[in-house]
Amino acid sequence: MNEYILGYEPAIRLGFFIGILALMGFWEWIAPRRPYRTSKKNRWFSNLGIVIIDSLALRLVFPVTAVYVASTNESSSGGLLIQSGLPHWLAIVMGVMFLDFIIYLQHATFHAFPVFWRLHMMHHTDLDFDTTTGVRFHPLEVLLSMGIKIGAVFVLGIGPLAVVLFEILLNATSLFNHGNVRLPQPIDRVLRFFVVTPEMHRVHHSVIIRETNSNFGFNLPWWDRLFGTYRSGPSAGHEGMTIGLSHFRDPGELTLPRLLILPFTGDPGKYPFGR
Repeated sequence: MNEYILGYEPAIRLGFFIGILALMGFWEWIAPRRPYRTSKKNRWFSNLGIVIIDSLALRLVFPVTAVYVASTNESSSGGLLIQSGLPHWLAIVMGVMFLDFIIYLQHATFHAFPVFWRLHMMHHTDLDFDTTTGVRFHPLEVLLSMGIKIGAVFVLGIGPLAVVLFEILLNATSLFNHGNVRLPQPIDRVLRFFVVTPEMHRVHHSVIIRETNSNFGFNLPWWDRLFGTYRSGPSAGHEGMTIGLSHFRDPGELTLPRLLILPFTGDPGKYPFGR
């Protein structure tokens, strides 16, 4: 089973990514939530270009993946979950939940400290909000996040199937909850108790600082409610809110080359709440 997962994991993840990206793009086309204020073509070029650069950076820097470390854990019976004696299905569920909680903590930390915010603010400089915003992360942030995941997988003893499921869910929900899609309010009201919805996460991309520093969850919505970082909606409403950061408003300053050097040249502003 491990050999199968290791052998096909990249193809499985790529297939889900392309499929969900196409589905969300179609949904945004037929039922957009907000009008676009900048060139969608230019934004998609930059955001999807970043995905390619991120993937190459991971291949170059990390000789092993989180799935490989998880497979090693399982074969050596190392780590907390593997030694816990839990039923296999429960260990998978717990592994996915542990990783999701760690990503929540990581996200909040990247908003708390200026040194990490400099990496993460590229994600928030997008002047529109659509499914490709969900993959707009600086390569250095992606590398740091992979290091955190590998460490968590090793210490907690999370198995390879749980890691693959988590990675698929993380990519899928990030594309979903960044979607510029119209979701009926009664459905959203129920759905956001189980998964982060676009109506919930869009608040996080508000130009207003107190709204930016809320709703850190990507997949499971429970951590925000549990730790008091949940905000139900933007003060100006979803159609009236301003997306992005207050000190990055010129699309010409947000081209792909400029985004890559942004952590070293850009002003972090007043957004890190741990300043």
